[in-house]
Amino acid sequence: MITLTTTEGLQAFCDRAKKQAYVTVDTEFLRERTYYSKLCLVQLAIPGDAKEDAVLLDPLVKGLDLAPLYELFRDTSVVKVFHAARQDLEIFFIQGGVIPDPLFDTQVAAMVCGFGEQVGYETLVRKIAKENLDKTSRFTDWSRRPLTTAQENYALADVTHLRVIYEFLRDEIKREGREKWVAEELEILTSPATYVVQPEEAWKRVKTRTSSGKFLAAVKELAAFREIYSQSRDIPRNRVYKDDALLELASTKPTSLQDLSRSRLLLREARKGEIAGGILQAIEKASKYTAAEMPKLDLSNDKLQVNPALADMLRVLLKAKSDTYNVAAKMIASASDLDMIAAGKRDFPALKGWRAEVFGVDALRLCKGEIGLAVKGQRVDVIEL
Repeated sequence: MITLTTTEGLQAFCDRAKKQAYVTVDTEFLRERTYYSKLCLVQLAIPGDAKEDAVLLDPLVKGLDLAPLYELFRDTSVVKVFHAARQDLEIFFIQGGVIPDPLFDTQVAAMVCGFGEQVGYETLVRKIAKENLDKTSRFTDWSRRPLTTAQENYALADVTHLRVIYEFLRDEIKREGREKWVAEELEILTSPATYVVQPEEAWKRVKTRTSSGKFLAAVKELAAFREIYSQSRDIPRNRVYKDDALLELASTKPTSLQDLSRSRLLLREARKGEIAGGILQAIEKASKYTAAEMPKLDLSNDKLQVNPALADMLRVLLKAKSDTYNVAAKMIASASDLDMIAAGKRDFPALKGWRAEVFGVDALRLCKGEIGLAVKGQRVDVIEL
């Protein structure tokens, strides 16, 4: 087993990879004690059975420069293959400012090919590569050195079997003519905006049903301060204060350290120093919001007038389309999507792109009374009216 520990070694592997059609990639990382993921290991493999065709890269080695890897990621002649790529891509975007191009995500491809919703790597290894994975090292501490042999074997298996899975799914997608489907699904993954957290938008992740403008203004400012503080010190949000404490602060609106000392949910460290000062400043800033500046919850879906009979018919149509195209129904449209269609909503993914071709166009025709559904044995057919 080869572990790359020098920039020169990495450059040599990447130079070889640039002559190949694809390279498979995976990472091991930790995030429990930091805001940003800590990259602990990178696994790489190119087509071939030689020992040097699959390697581990140790990014924790002092002096090792990942520039050759980022250069490979920018080489558009080589497909970069991941499974469930989002977290891996976030790491490379944050650390290197790069998003691999072109990208192939085998989880996305597997869903398009009828393997179900968010299918796991282990399932694909079993069904496509006809192998079994030893997952005992999955939750080990990847930052500790030296790595055990079990860890190394586990890590390398994540890219060696991926070669077989990629080639199978690539050919299947081409045979079914679904390249466009995969490309549409990857648009979000390959957008830099996906990996940039805007502090002023952080409040939208805090779950609350309270719609008071003053309350939400405090939530917005408290969430923004927490995000900025966490990012600048690379610590988890919950180490500053948890969501329940944030909501308590937004409700009680403390104006002094004495007020903070009465909080039931605030961590002791947050009742003094910079965090305490940031909380009080956030509350003060929120208190100065004008009526026009106050944030609002999007409760429009709560007021939908859903036609239950139409929603049921849409569910039958979705099941029929899912069976016909061998694609997981939830990947085409969710239960809430169907309710929104039945309530007259039209601007969401289930009615756009490849989903429109597969389901959306007929869903709208069903709503207009232009088509109906007929049961023939075990099959549901669309009929013109």
